[in-house]
Amino acid sequence: MDLVFDCSPLPLLLLTPSCCIARASHRFLTDWAVAADDCIGLQLHTFLENQLHPTNIYPARHIIAAIDDAISSRSERTSKAVPTRNRRSCRARVIPVFKYDQLIAINIEWHDRPAEFLEGELVRPGLSTDEAFRILVQALKDYAIFLLDTKGHIATWNTGAQLLKGYTRDEIIGKHFSVFYGKDDLEIKKPEKELDICLREGRVEDEGWRYKKDGTRFWANVIITAIYKDGVHVGFGKVTRDLTERKASESRLIAAYEESEKLKSDFLANMSHEIRTPMHGMLSACHLLQDTELTARQKDIIGIMDESGQVLLQVINDILDYSKLASGSFSVTSDVVGITSIITSVVRSAQTTLKPAVHFELFLAPNLPKSVQGDPLRYRQVVQNVIGNAAKFTDKGSIRVRVSLQAVDLESFTVLTEVTDTGIGIPEDAAAILFTPFTQFDVTTTKRYKGTGLGLSIAKSLVELMGGRIGYRPNPERQGSVFWFTCRFKKIKSLGQIQDWKHDSTPRDGSLMALPNTDIRDLQAELSQAASSKTLLLVEDNVINQKVMLGMLRSLGFKNIDLASDGIEAVNIVTRKPVGYDLVLMDINMPVLDGHEASARIRRAGINVPIVAMTAYALKGDRERCLEHGMNDYVPKPVDKKYLIKTLAKWILLMRDYRKDESENAWRLALALLDYLPTSMNLSILLCESTAGYQTGIPISPERGVRLNSVQTCQKRHCR
Repeated sequence: MDLVFDCSPLPLLLLTPSCCIARASHRFLTDWAVAADDCIGLQLHTFLENQLHPTNIYPARHIIAAIDDAISSRSERTSKAVPTRNRRSCRARVIPVFKYDQLIAINIEWHDRPAEFLEGELVRPGLSTDEAFRILVQALKDYAIFLLDTKGHIATWNTGAQLLKGYTRDEIIGKHFSVFYGKDDLEIKKPEKELDICLREGRVEDEGWRYKKDGTRFWANVIITAIYKDGVHVGFGKVTRDLTERKASESRLIAAYEESEKLKSDFLANMSHEIRTPMHGMLSACHLLQDTELTARQKDIIGIMDESGQVLLQVINDILDYSKLASGSFSVTSDVVGITSIITSVVRSAQTTLKPAVHFELFLAPNLPKSVQGDPLRYRQVVQNVIGNAAKFTDKGSIRVRVSLQAVDLESFTVLTEVTDTGIGIPEDAAAILFTPFTQFDVTTTKRYKGTGLGLSIAKSLVELMGGRIGYRPNPERQGSVFWFTCRFKKIKSLGQIQDWKHDSTPRDGSLMALPNTDIRDLQAELSQAASSKTLLLVEDNVINQKVMLGMLRSLGFKNIDLASDGIEAVNIVTRKPVGYDLVLMDINMPVLDGHEASARIRRAGINVPIVAMTAYALKGDRERCLEHGMNDYVPKPVDKKYLIKTLAKWILLMRDYRKDESENAWRLALALLDYLPTSMNLSILLCESTAGYQTGIPISPERGVRLNSVQTCQKRHCR
């Protein structure tokens, strides 16, 4: 048995019941590098204190505890691992030997464990906290964790850093951490700025592109923390994660979102076009019927048709406005705003829709500015929405509109508008969601008031775009509501500002973008007088719209109207008669060739005839797109007759005839050619009737040496 014990492949110790070492196997003596005389006869506790690693703060305690536990339970026990002086980590398997109830010996088997195999015991007796943390950091592979000195030079390098960035420890230690940054970041000194922020705030976090040893880049999340020891700054800790896959996923999501937004925008544009096109025919036909002799019943029926069409049009406009606001593609313009005139105009218009038992009260503060800088169209839209709601929901009593100056500073005015009604009021549970899109507090099948639930949501977005707020409170005097909103307008400091805005709104061809502000009846009368001598080209592919537009134009006094059914036909007609038309009304969505490309081809042919887009597309950007393709103006469908009158009057009555510019240029060119002709030549100049007025404005000097034999005016219409 002694031979078996001594030759065991396991390191063995045999202890007496008092834990004194009685025998040690050859394998134990070899592994622990001790002689038999150095251990036999010693207490185990004394022996272990001399043989365990000096960093062990609890010498031999775990082994003694395992022995006590094994004796009391009369079963084997295994201790926690402890490090030896030769940097081995051992566990002791304790086997107590009993004869009946008497302990006669204790057998201990020693089992080695790799130093890095800690089985969850990073901080344990025999291993200091610092060493355990170092092993943990070194073993992590998913994070690059390393230390920088106070100047930013790399002091440590873990396995995760090597796998992520590609540098070995020997290659990177001592280099500045800016080696991971790209050229753009280095130019703005981003690494140095990050360390400065870290010193001030204790920590800095950033995401951006970082570069590996091979030059490839990855999207990194970086956290840098300032490290102090005994109150002294000793360096920085840096943790880097590779988020390239997350960044790619985000990019894919953003691309998918943008694509869905584009599809939604395209769908809304197409929906707008498809609905507005037949509505244009219906509403325009109603307008034509209204201009004929009708019975009272027929007028009522046409009024119902027109009113229903306008309601449907308002629903479409609300949906399109909400879509533009939700996508962030809505913007406000800068122009002169007459607050008083806008309020009184909206109130005057709303009075026609009131119930008989309702009356208006309007209060305008005397200190309201006459003119301010802002977006008059959007301000009017909010005012119309709020006042229109009050008129819609009030059956009796009054509607009070009060406009006052809430605040003034060096640059701006803040205007408060309050609309108080005695209508149906708002339930308490609905007040919190009033300005939520698509929300209506009456959603029953028997509801009296129709709508999309978008009006107040759109008003809220527009008010916020104009630097204001909107809100609601119950009417304190009686049943009803008080809706209020503020808008911030800039001050107009000089008349030069107004001139600058007018200049900015003037296109390069010299045309005025603003519609005439004359009374519509006077404007129509003036237009009718001039219309008989003007020639128009109507480009429209829809047969019904052709009929109603021809009828509408003829009712305005136009007799010379040519018709084209697609873009190719329009281009051919205009190029055959380059100065034959005073105006072209161009539809956009047409077969063969659309209105955009047709207008572009006309412009490329050098023909400057005014082209007015006439389209059912009504999304933001459609007007700008028309102007980009060479068109001069834009009339949305369904065509409002008053708007059409103003647009036609602008281009036919107010604008300079484009033919005069061309004729004047031709006249100047002809005179310039005189310098290259023989002095003995008799010259006849043929002037078109549109050019004859300029012959006295361009003098011919005697020193040119050319004698004009005759000057004749061409009597042929549209001769160039």
